[in-house]
Amino acid sequence: MNIKWAALAETAGVSLLVTVAVVAVFALGNLALSHREAAVAAGTGRGVPALVAAGVCFAACTAVVLYGISLIAAK
Repeated sequence: MNIKWAALAETAGVSLLVTVAVVAVFALGNLALSHREAAVAAGTGRGVPALVAAGVCFAACTAVVLYGISLIAAK
């Protein structure tokens, strides 16, 4: 059995980076939702831009997860 250590390290590195990116985007989506709730509670508006930003963040997270599942299922 021959292990390609460079390929293993590359896979681990990419996995780590993608994981950190998805967690950061998800956190930004939660932050946008909290800004929307604060705007609605303060009566300064409906917070539509924050809601759109949260939707984009959550859609990006969903797209990454579905892409990962499709990569796994294709094998």
